[in-house]
Amino acid sequence: MSGMLSSAKSATALRRSARISIDVLLVLAMATAALWVLGQMWSVVWPVVVGLFLTTLTWPTVRFLRRHGWRPALAASLVTVVFLLLLAGIVALIAVPVASQSGQLADGVVAGLQQLREWASGPPLNIGDDQITGVLDSAVERIQNSAGTMVTAFGTGVSTVVNSLVTAVLAFFLMFFFLKDGPRFLPWLTRQLPGRFATDVPVVATRCWATLGTFVRSQALVGLLDAVFIGIGLWVLDVPLVLPLAVLTFVSAFVPIVGAFFAGFVAVLIAWVSNGPTDALIVLAIIVVVQQLEGNVFQPMIQSRGLGLHAAVVLMVVVLGGSLAGVVGSLLAVPAAALIGVVWNYVRSQLVEPTGPTGSADPAPPSDQQPRDPAEGSGKGRVAAADSGAGALPGA
Repeated sequence: MSGMLSSAKSATALRRSARISIDVLLVLAMATAALWVLGQMWSVVWPVVVGLFLTTLTWPTVRFLRRHGWRPALAASLVTVVFLLLLAGIVALIAVPVASQSGQLADGVVAGLQQLREWASGPPLNIGDDQITGVLDSAVERIQNSAGTMVTAFGTGVSTVVNSLVTAVLAFFLMFFFLKDGPRFLPWLTRQLPGRFATDVPVVATRCWATLGTFVRSQALVGLLDAVFIGIGLWVLDVPLVLPLAVLTFVSAFVPIVGAFFAGFVAVLIAWVSNGPTDALIVLAIIVVVQQLEGNVFQPMIQSRGLGLHAAVVLMVVVLGGSLAGVVGSLLAVPAAALIGVVWNYVRSQLVEPTGPTGSADPAPPSDQQPRDPAEGSGKGRVAAADSGAGALPGA
């Protein structure tokens, strides 16, 4: 026969559940408020984030120069100027092929649409020309009716371009100052924080910086390898816009999973329009092979231990970041999740109970085993006390 429920234990369980629920709600409210404040300050936060990303890419070169006697300002200035010149060269190399091959690509798009129209007019679809013409007429009419919306969208696009330019300028200035004065930050932060925060926060900041640098540099190297191999395949097949597609592959590598899919889709589409379905299938095969090499060879070799995030977690945070903040959210989702993991691991390490030789927490000795004379506990008892004190948190 089953026993009766204890009213006292049930009430205790309910009170404990209520306290836990209130604590969770308070944490969620604090996180929501922090995200709201972050959104209000985004015009300042975004250049800082971009500057940190650029700094992680260029810091190894600056560190090498400083170790060989260069002054911090001179090393930071040289690396910043060289980096800007490199970016300007890449933009020029992209703009020239796009401008020279834009007519060929437009003709290819027209030919591709004509092929699609001929295919749709045959079996099994049997879509007539009058139906296609009706769809095109309704599309033109819809565009004409939404002229005001298009003007607004154009104005929004111009504003976005201007904001992007301002963000880029601020990011490069911040990158210079980070490269020049970055090593001074942690000592300054230690002097500003009280108590144990002066120890904990610099440790967490150092680990976060190392994780961010690992992510950015490893993704840059993996993206470079992807861009080189895929670019060679496109060049062999004589697909137009090889260099822009290679650069798109490199940039998309910073958005795991989703970025590779998007860059591959664009490459296959252009190959289909310009060279036909056979070359498009070959390009698709090349991209699949390169992505398999990336996932099974390149990334394990380059990232070694990686970021400690499962592939399913990476996919979910990328989708969540994209739904919350678009392309920027997808770009920042994985490093943000990795940094949250670093903070959580540190907090968890500080909350772990000190363990005994068997791996369980050291309980207090039973009362019948307590020494009657305090002097009897001066041997092993003092050693145990010293061991427990060694694991205490600094500043506690």
